[in-house]
Amino acid sequence: MHRYFLELSYDGTPFKGWQVQDNGDTVQGEINKALTTLVGSETKCVGCGRTDSGVHALQFYAHFDSEIYFKDLRKFKHQLNGLLPHEISIIDAFESKDKGHTRFDATWRTYHYVISKGKNAFLKKYAHKVFIDLDVNAMNRAAKLLLKNDDFETFCKKGSDTKTTLCDVRAAHWTENDQMYVFEISANRFLRGMVRAITGTLVKVGEGDMTVEQFEEVMLAKDRQEAGSALPAWGLFLSGVSYPYIAEHEPFQFFLGR
Repeated sequence: MHRYFLELSYDGTPFKGWQVQDNGDTVQGEINKALTTLVGSETKCVGCGRTDSGVHALQFYAHFDSEIYFKDLRKFKHQLNGLLPHEISIIDAFESKDKGHTRFDATWRTYHYVISKGKNAFLKKYAHKVFIDLDVNAMNRAAKLLLKNDDFETFCKKGSDTKTTLCDVRAAHWTENDQMYVFEISANRFLRGMVRAITGTLVKVGEGDMTVEQFEEVMLAKDRQEAGSALPAWGLFLSGVSYPYIAEHEPFQFFLGR
């Protein structure tokens, strides 16, 4: 049995998230259908995580097992892309000799949240919009507090079946240009709805509705009702996934101009 890794990106707009569901199209479901057609027998993939409905991915990894040895994986990649909707793109395909696992072996994950400064016709599907200036310095002071915390229950979506709310956040900061604000956060794991809830609460700091000190109090309260509203899914991107055995490379990030 051979194990193959797929590196991919996708526009989450038309999908009900990554994971297969009965009530709509999903990214995993589309890839499973394409793999089954290409392999010639039922084939299912395993993803590096689960993105919610409408969330995008600039870099995502999945793996699948097959008894078939695909000698020309470049050709395989092109054939698979030909079977997938245009919102899903296979970037690379390679065999995992040591039977690596895309979900359990991932050491770090990075997300970006994009906020447009006002109305932007080209970002309407990929950015939340605000119409006032945000205080980036204040938001960054608050974001630094995330690195000193390890329990993120405050920012976990209610009803989640997670066994622990502990996360190791190694980076969290804001940048801005003439068109947008961008929040970047990296951690070993993320809770359901965590990034959108954190971003929504940080925006309250940027708007002047919450002080940095109040943000810290909210973060430590372990009460989702104390935090700000989660921002819309369409501004969120899974932008990087790290493995100990895969050389890191930065995926294309249109909102950073690279």
